[in-house]
Amino acid sequence: MNQIKSICVYCGSSPGRLEAYASAARDLAETLVERNIQLVYGGASIGVMGAVADRVLQLGGDVVGVIPKALAHKEVAHDSLTELHITRSMHERKMLMAELADGFIALPGGIGTLEELFEIWTWGQLGFHHKPCGVLNVEGYFDSLVRFMDHVLAEQFVKPHQRAMLIVETEAGRLLDRYSAYRPPEVAHWVGKDET
Repeated sequence: MNQIKSICVYCGSSPGRLEAYASAARDLAETLVERNIQLVYGGASIGVMGAVADRVLQLGGDVVGVIPKALAHKEVAHDSLTELHITRSMHERKMLMAELADGFIALPGGIGTLEELFEIWTWGQLGFHHKPCGVLNVEGYFDSLVRFMDHVLAEQFVKPHQRAMLIVETEAGRLLDRYSAYRPPEVAHWVGKDET
């Protein structure tokens, strides 16, 4: 069993069309606090991001925000977090979030959320980390993405074990249960030119 002490949550700085998105963020927050799991997230006080952070804080949990200086004003950096890291770039932000977390969950969000999810999934596929990653599929938000990834698998651009690395659940507790039992596939570590 993996001991999950912190989870990085990727999600929108907008609330989205449905109130269910913020509601699911609060449900996830409650599950994290119940399990004594620290939240690591993008540091904003608005949208789905604000909903998950605010609920963890209301319940007495720990929240670590990571936000680049260029977005601290635009995304309205949260000023009540347990810790707030201001980074120089998006790349530094994503690296620090990855280092601080034992697993990764995407809630509904936009292009940035999808980019973060695919990057961390790619890093796992390449063996750069061995942490679980997945999506909380609120109101079918990720249904089309899941179908597309099944299509990518069928077209043989990803292998079955790579597709299986993305865990999909509709309920936070079940997702975290699967994270605790997660076993990464055996991956040959990629060797770059500077490592040969």
